Amino acid sequence: MVPEQRVDGPAKRTKRERIGRDRLLDVAVELTVTEGWSAVTITRVAEAAGVARQTVYNEIGTRSDLATEMTMRELDRFLTCINAAFDAHPDDVIAGIKQATQDTLELGEHSALLRAIASATTGAETEFLPLLTTHSAPLFAAVTAVIRDRLSAYEHPFNPLELEIVIDAYVRMVLSYLMQPASTPALTAESLAWIAERVFQLA
Repeated sequence: MVPEQRVDGPAKRTKRERIGRDRLLDVAVELTVTEGWSAVTITRVAEAAGVARQTVYNEIGTRSDLATEMTMRELDRFLTCINAAFDAHPDDVIAGIKQATQDTLELGEHSALLRAIASATTGAETEFLPLLTTHSAPLFAAVTAVIRDRLSAYEHPFNPLELEIVIDAYVRMVLSYLMQPASTPALTAESLAWIAERVFQLA
């Protein structure tokens, strides 16, 4: 079959492709949350989105690629949230940490995909759980890089090694609360901000 010729410009084509890709990921997330990852196939996604199977392969790739794309898009939402929180407090690192923590945890509460992955009660296993556990290094590195970049913009009492230790501990604590909430986002953020303030004062 001869591929369909496109006559629109690069900018318009990019926007159209992005919308199409997001639509496919939205469908895949909905299927994962409602029926479980084991029920999600390229065929099911194509049928639910009203497109041909080849369209899903062209836009996303394989089923494993689909899991990765869903996870990375969700990660991007969290990174955007973190950056916005620090942007709101350019002169107060503790306030930035507190808001970034609270906003991240609140976003987690409303993330149906994250809740499905965390509980693993809807079949969201296989490709997903390794992304968050044994193969989570790229995700952890992405979050750590953003926090490092943001904290480095403030005056702080840490040398490079100490800063890495602080960032590593903070990211691990937030991820732990994100996967297994122990209190409200506001109270948890208050607690972690209190810890951060003491660490900054003692350094």
